[in-house]
Amino acid sequence: MIIKSIKLDNFRCHKEFNFDFKKKTSIIVGENGSGKTSVLEAIYIALLGKSFRATDPDILKRDSEFYRIEINFTNGEKTVVAYSLINGVLKKQFLVGEKKYLRLPKKYRYPIVLFLPDDLHLIGSSPTRKRDFFDRILGGLDDNYSNLLNRYEKALKQRNDLLKKYSEFNLDEVKNVIFSWNLLLAKYGVEIRKKRQEFIFEINNRLTETYRSIAENSDILELEYQLQGEDISESEYLKRLEDELQRDLILGHTGFGIHRDNYNFIFNNSDADGSASRGEVRSIILALKFIEAELIYEKTGKRPIVLLDDVFSELDETRQKSLTSNFKDNQVIITSVDIVN
Repeated sequence: MIIKSIKLDNFRCHKEFNFDFKKKTSIIVGENGSGKTSVLEAIYIALLGKSFRATDPDILKRDSEFYRIEINFTNGEKTVVAYSLINGVLKKQFLVGEKKYLRLPKKYRYPIVLFLPDDLHLIGSSPTRKRDFFDRILGGLDDNYSNLLNRYEKALKQRNDLLKKYSEFNLDEVKNVIFSWNLLLAKYGVEIRKKRQEFIFEINNRLTETYRSIAENSDILELEYQLQGEDISESEYLKRLEDELQRDLILGHTGFGIHRDNYNFIFNNSDADGSASRGEVRSIILALKFIEAELIYEKTGKRPIVLLDDVFSELDETRQKSLTSNFKDNQVIITSVDIVN
């Protein structure tokens, strides 16, 4: 799938925007705040069905009644996304192949590798940021993972709401009310953790070799999945939730679970955050992006479209060449404040 052109109406700061893409590499140049990232966001929505950074009301240009995205592909196909009033309510619709959908069907989704400036700070970021980063990648590789994570997060919200509501009630009474949500969290939590562990195993099988191809050295790199507690069964997970109920009631939220697990980068047997240089950190992130693209192609047979948001200028000449070489078979769309040589 190759994008030929894009047209935007009332999308963020763009009242109207048109752009024709090249089959290989296209560069969108503009000052900071000119809406370059918004173009990548529109592509992401049209190809995957959702934004990577906001909800539809946030995307709608101020004082506008609708937004519209139109993407044309080189094979003659077209995808239109419209956010407008439907029966008096603002809703998003996808028009693909003359049919309208409220959600983009799986058969019309196309994989994307997204590279944001904040990704370069991943290694020293919070556990939440790292979980979000890897959840997005894993969700793109495994639809079942996305469904499990969505169900887990809904159950977690329900349990946390009940913890706040029943904080002053009898403990036995709360146990009965909250038990069904404990069951769901244990079930989905164990399944999610297993999928994350399998995913990390796949990454680690490639990580050092891919990193060395970029950095041209003999460093050793490993991604570590840090569990909150031990690797436990569903019944043990359930018991842990029950045992910590009193504490959770005091805190007003669920303290134990896969939503507290973390990822850590081990660089030459030390924590990469603090031991890896700025250049080495950038090579690590590049390696992750290359592996993501490889896994997508292996699992789907599709070459993902690569979106690089203002990060090319953050890389030295060696890493720029590595980026170009590794994505030579992909359509690459770059945003930049300067012309990239």
